[in-house]
Amino acid sequence: MPLNHRRSSPLAAYFAAAIGVLVVYACLHPFTGWRDPGLPAFEFLSAPWPRYYTWVDLTVNVIGIVPFSFALVPALGRLPRGWAVLLAILTTFCLSLSVETLQNFLPSRVPSNVDVGCNTLGGLLGALAGGRWGGRLFDPKSGLTRWRRKRIVAGHAGEIGLVLMGLWLLTLLTPESLLFATGDLRRLFDLPTPLQFNPTRFMKVEAAITTSQLVAVGLTARCAMRQFSPWPIVLLVLLGLGAKTLASAAFFSPGDPFHWATPGGQIGLAAGAALLGVCLLLPARSHAMLAGMALLVATALVNLAPENPFLPSDAAMIRQGNFLNFHGLTQLTASLWPFVTFAYLGLLGASAPRDSLRGH
Repeated sequence: MPLNHRRSSPLAAYFAAAIGVLVVYACLHPFTGWRDPGLPAFEFLSAPWPRYYTWVDLTVNVIGIVPFSFALVPALGRLPRGWAVLLAILTTFCLSLSVETLQNFLPSRVPSNVDVGCNTLGGLLGALAGGRWGGRLFDPKSGLTRWRRKRIVAGHAGEIGLVLMGLWLLTLLTPESLLFATGDLRRLFDLPTPLQFNPTRFMKVEAAITTSQLVAVGLTARCAMRQFSPWPIVLLVLLGLGAKTLASAAFFSPGDPFHWATPGGQIGLAAGAALLGVCLLLPARSHAMLAGMALLVATALVNLAPENPFLPSDAAMIRQGNFLNFHGLTQLTASLWPFVTFAYLGLLGASAPRDSLRGH
């Protein structure tokens, strides 16, 4: 395609940036104990093949970086396609080399030339796929773009909203959290649990968290919609439940797909669906305010909730290997998601008088 007919995709750029930040966090988590090992920074590049690597580790390192380079190609759409693919591959290589080099200075991390090779291979596969299909996916004439123009508010507000909904689905891959619970800062800052466990109180708190989070997510999705339809919100919630089920099945040993379906979670799910339905009937200009209030309530309750004694410790619950990186990534996303979303709702509220279509 000629250069003057190609356009960069802001939505692809947002996705690539979000994935890149999350990859850096996953590879450097938990960011503690920095020290100088006294060795050359790039000595790991000449190390022999590691003894304890598995095919699962190799596969995760390849597949995990594919979405980054895939989204990067349409994000660089102003360049000729070949140059965009090459730059995406080089960027992926530099990103992997940088984080592996920084792992030299973390005692809990071991830098690996195999990881760099696998990430670069994943970057190659993702960039080639992005060059082949990324333009079509984000092209103005594609079905996704047509749906986005019809249903989602214009400009960066709509694109950030889509990214936030994608990140919300990622938060649900944290298996030990309560259903839909986000914003827990206690692990992030090593804070104590303020309340002791009581079965009745715990069930009430769990139900309230699920209810308020469901209302917040549903109304946030509604705020990002140009024309209202309940089906995208229903699909988003179903995808969220599917992600939670997948996390419970994949991360618990042995797997328990419906570990999230506790009495409190079920009550909160039913109450949240009913309350969300009522809120959606209210004027559209009130949705951002109600979503923000629901987020504040849910986040406060998450940080007050007692520890769930029915969950095993992280060491016994989470399988080892690169899944620990993924677990740290989802924990960070879940901790910060409501605060980023609250800022986004403020942005939408400030621009609401200039968006005449949102009320329709």
